[in-house]
Amino acid sequence: MSFWGYPRPDSSVGTRNYVGIVPTVACSCDAARQISENVKGCALFTHYQGCGLTPPDINLVNRTLANLGRNPNLAAVLLVGLGCETTDVDGVLNNIALSGKPVAKVVIQKIGGTIATVAEGSRIARQMVSDASRIRREEFDDSKLMFGAECGGSDTTSGLGANPAIGAAFDSVIKNGGSGVFSETTEFIGAEHLLAQRAASSKVGRRIIEITERFEKRFLDAKVDIRGTNPGKGNIEGGLTTIEEKSLGAIAKGGTTPIQQVYEYGERPEGRGLFIVDGPGQDSKSLTCLAAAGANVMFFSSGLGSPVGFSFVPVIKVTSNPKTYEHMKDNIDIYVDITSANNLEELGQVLFREALDVASGKKTKSEVLDQSSYNGIYVVGPQA
Repeated sequence: MSFWGYPRPDSSVGTRNYVGIVPTVACSCDAARQISENVKGCALFTHYQGCGLTPPDINLVNRTLANLGRNPNLAAVLLVGLGCETTDVDGVLNNIALSGKPVAKVVIQKIGGTIATVAEGSRIARQMVSDASRIRREEFDDSKLMFGAECGGSDTTSGLGANPAIGAAFDSVIKNGGSGVFSETTEFIGAEHLLAQRAASSKVGRRIIEITERFEKRFLDAKVDIRGTNPGKGNIEGGLTTIEEKSLGAIAKGGTTPIQQVYEYGERPEGRGLFIVDGPGQDSKSLTCLAAAGANVMFFSSGLGSPVGFSFVPVIKVTSNPKTYEHMKDNIDIYVDITSANNLEELGQVLFREALDVASGKKTKSEVLDQSSYNGIYVVGPQA
């Protein structure tokens, strides 16, 4: 099967063709937003990091920003800096440039204030958008797709229908030579041994156990038992009772194929197949690590409903709860009716075909509503 996408110099393929406007520190978010508002065709990514972080976390921010910039849905990138941030702005710029796409920076303290920076940034962004508009969609086979998967506002229907259907769509794209990536390490707890059994090697299996234990230890070190805080209030009202029950449903969105490798938050997988990125259960920050991993289409299952999207990667909202679908049609793209299909593979094909349409240009509901700009970056250490 095939889709119509945008070719990139590094041989990846975008499903969208934006110019990314990316602040390198929280202090430059307003200037970045104003630039994005001035020039149609830009996609803004905002976050509140880049200063007062421990070395491990600033390294995380650097690699996340660089790999977000390398996402194939961006034709070019403009970094908006302050000038005194801890972020390695030039390092981020150089790493993005390795993909072959145009990348530039504007720095508020060097240019001389917000007004001058917005003016110069808008000039650069306008030219980047003009150049990007010359790129035309071409037909590619689905091996050029990387699906991302997230679940939020889960209820009992999530693990029975929406997540397994997403997993079946993952199986299809991977069978055809493409890739899939999922995260939410907090929602491996109690089911991590099942994921480890699917690892492509014993080393990868040990890494799955390791990141799960590490995540739980962070809470225990803070004298918090995550098993008493997750599932959350909404999950419990939706019928989920324990973290193990929630995890069994959550891991279903990764399908059934072997897990090739485990990556840290903000890293970009190499090769093709199914991958895990160590990330949080927080929906918006989890979507960030999927985008940094290179996902060019994402699925988001929700039993209770959610408006969360992402600025430059389309997010397909999926539910198996008929009441949620009727009540939140503004936000939900696909209703997976587990009573109407003959088997799980059939449900997966419904989602797979939707992903091909979205990859070829069909807008998701979160795109239509422009619910996409405030995702953020997850950090784990203390902040000054």
